[in-house]
Amino acid sequence: MAAKIKKGDLVEVIAGRTADQKKIDERNARRAAEGLEPIKPGDKGKQGRVIKVFPKEQKVLVEGVNLKTRHVREGQSAQGQVTGGIQLIEAPISLSKVALVDPETKQRVRVGFRIDVDENGKRVSRKPIRVIRGGAKRGLETGKEIGA
Repeated sequence: MAAKIKKGDLVEVIAGRTADQKKIDERNARRAAEGLEPIKPGDKGKQGRVIKVFPKEQKVLVEGVNLKTRHVREGQSAQGQVTGGIQLIEAPISLSKVALVDPETKQRVRVGFRIDVDENGKRVSRKPIRVIRGGAKRGLETGKEIGA
């Protein structure tokens, strides 16, 4: 599993259609000249928290990313409210398309694993080496830089 992404982690979409409006406008101008329909911006560069991880399918559910339209039939809830209509829901995205983000710097990080003296793994960022998660049980506070 890529970087052992877990529920609640902050991730960024690193692959797919760009969300940069300037690039989209340039591309749509070329498409208009060719008589094609304009394309919509994608999710590349968006950040969000992981809602759920699907390890067997190698996918994650990220809030606000990969939104799909779901048409729900009208009904009534127990309180008498009418439910249904058109809803936007998140769909799973491949693990290979997301990267872990350091919560302090909001930048993508590469994650490595270090083994300490009692052979317990802790999750550390590669540059600078900083504990992202898993260090509290071993006496290291989250966000503290450790020697290389």
